[in-house]
Amino acid sequence: MIREDAGDVTAVIQRLLAQTADFPGCLGLEVIIDDADRQRYIVIERWETAAAHDAYAAWRATPEGAPSELGAFLAAPPAQRVFSTSVAL
Repeated sequence: MIREDAGDVTAVIQRLLAQTADFPGCLGLEVIIDDADRQRYIVIERWETAAAHDAYAAWRATPEGAPSELGAFLAAPPAQRVFSTSVAL
């Protein structure tokens, strides 16, 4: 959730998501914003494998990959959920 007084966070999010999209194994991502709460962003990422995502998460935990400037915009720590596709529609 983005703080109400965060200002324009768009440039920061675009840069960070470009890094995510370029990471090996990322199949794509999408950002959706809650219509009822415009400070709530949801990032949906698709990965080739769990190992590819784990490598990405490990990189984000390094000084080179850490999205440190995003912390100034967040109202709370991000939550992560993992889903698998079991039925193709």
